[in-house]
Amino acid sequence: MPDSWQLRHALGKFATGVAVVTTIDDAGAPIGLTINSFSSVSLDPPLVLWSLTRRSPNLAHFSTAEKFAINILNRDQSDISRRFSMPVSDRFCDVSWQPGINGMPLLCGSVATFECQTERLTDGGDHVVFFGKVLDHRQEDREPLLFFAGRYGTANLAV
Repeated sequence: MPDSWQLRHALGKFATGVAVVTTIDDAGAPIGLTINSFSSVSLDPPLVLWSLTRRSPNLAHFSTAEKFAINILNRDQSDISRRFSMPVSDRFCDVSWQPGINGMPLLCGSVATFECQTERLTDGGDHVVFFGKVLDHRQEDREPLLFFAGRYGTANLAV
């Protein structure tokens, strides 16, 4: 069995986009956290997935949420990524957002947003994998924020 610390570093060699997944709690307050586990699954039906560690204090909120939104961050939103990855009392303080079609928080300036209905949750070892059906989406012509080897970066889109 591989050493988990070394495995983590090896997995970090795969550049990923950075996103914030959001929902609302039972009282209607926004909840969100930074993820880099987002992936498209299917176009027909339109499905996406993301995963959350079982140790997350937000697991109960997302596990019972009927809907969620994925906000793909742009190159200038590394501060938002950091904020939503830390245990702060109000992650949405001073962050510009608006409610989507089902009230899910959509972060302004995102490269793309996906408003989803929770389809199912699946065991993923020390994580829970969330599948969502895309109900609505938006996109803007912006450069995405990337994460590679423990650091933020950007993509040079010219090939």
